Amino acid sequence: MDVSIALFTSDLRLRDHPVLAGALRAARRVVPLFVVDARLAAAGFAVPNRAAFLADCLADLDEALRERGGRLVIRRGDAVEETCRVAAETGAGEVHLAGGVSGFALRREERLRAALAADGRGLRVHDAVVTAVPPGAVLPTGRDHYAVFTPYFRRWSAEAPRPVIAAPRTVPVPPEVRSEPLPRAASLARGEPSPALPEGGERAGRRRLTAWLRTGVTGYADRHDDLPGDATSRLSPYLHFGCLSPVELVTRARRTAGAGAEAFVRQLAWRDFHHQLLAARPDAARRDYRTRHDHWREDAEELAAWREGRTGYPVVDAAMRQLAHEGWMHNRARLLSASFLTKTLYLDWRAGARHFLDLLVDGDVANNQLNWQWVAGTGSDTRPNRVLNPLAQAKRFDPTGEYVRRWVPELAELPGAAVHHPWRLRAAERARYAYPEPIVDLDDALARFRAARGID
Repeated sequence: MDVSIALFTSDLRLRDHPVLAGALRAARRVVPLFVVDARLAAAGFAVPNRAAFLADCLADLDEALRERGGRLVIRRGDAVEETCRVAAETGAGEVHLAGGVSGFALRREERLRAALAADGRGLRVHDAVVTAVPPGAVLPTGRDHYAVFTPYFRRWSAEAPRPVIAAPRTVPVPPEVRSEPLPRAASLARGEPSPALPEGGERAGRRRLTAWLRTGVTGYADRHDDLPGDATSRLSPYLHFGCLSPVELVTRARRTAGAGAEAFVRQLAWRDFHHQLLAARPDAARRDYRTRHDHWREDAEELAAWREGRTGYPVVDAAMRQLAHEGWMHNRARLLSASFLTKTLYLDWRAGARHFLDLLVDGDVANNQLNWQWVAGTGSDTRPNRVLNPLAQAKRFDPTGEYVRRWVPELAELPGAAVHHPWRLRAAERARYAYPEPIVDLDDALARFRAARGID
């Protein structure tokens, strides 16, 4: 075969890339193609933070390809139509693509397969590109997916990951194939990105990964919930855009002995768990997965207060302000802020999931939606009625109040743990701080939640 196409989607890297490796094996020349898909923008998934990160990723990928004698071909429009157009222009016999699990990805694959077949061309879908273990590779007896994480993790851990693939030395690209200019963030989404976004791209991701495995992972088991310590890897944006290979991460982490590496690998398995769940139940992106609740409250003012970080509960507000500033949020903060919305305020998880997708650089449908469902008690949690009390969470994971003072500067003068409950100050002293009173009493909210769930 003279020409094949490697269609990049959520796999913007050269190292450990089965799609590109497969395309290079299949043909003398390859078109590394990325389509700026108008359908994603129409679906509301093109938002400023991810657009800025994506622009970095594409520029980095193009530079890496040029160092190997190639280049990234950019087209705009419908991904299926543009891919077929490039195939016709170059005479490509095959298109290589990473398997996806979202409804959007599955529909794109189905449409592309049919369109290529109608023109006498083939589609090759590669697994273990976006996840370490492909969705559906491990199954419980008599079912199409695992609904509980612990048994899934046992089976997942027994799977031997495929070998890590080296980056290609050369990528010969047909010189005549046309490309549009690399997109800028402003052309991908309207609006300004958050002020403190990480740099996107494979090189930036590998620098962070190397530093993490050298100095960070050893203490991960003990410190990953430490809010002020910020001891997480912050690799999730690079995993979401495929700048880093989850197979490589698992392989390299397992070479590092200790509880920290084991805990980190478990988090990678948690990510795969949600991908296999969404692959089996694509409607879980918008519908309750397990326990259906149709009686969520509606309160636009409370929802706005939560989004804007002015609930009157400092640790919740700190979490929401971190999200707005960085396009990222500490995992423990995600849990407690989601619990506050869905169980303390008893507002629909979909409203919270939408807000997170609007801002998170790592906003991934499988992990975002299904983690929200896990917290809301509609998903895979085996204890669906657990409620995370924000004061207890603050006492345990931000005992000195450092995290809150970092993100809620109007309370910065309050010493130690006093910053977590400013309403306990005398009225005259409270007036000194431009900070709202709590929007709900925690005891009243818990009673309301228990009544709504029918808990005696």
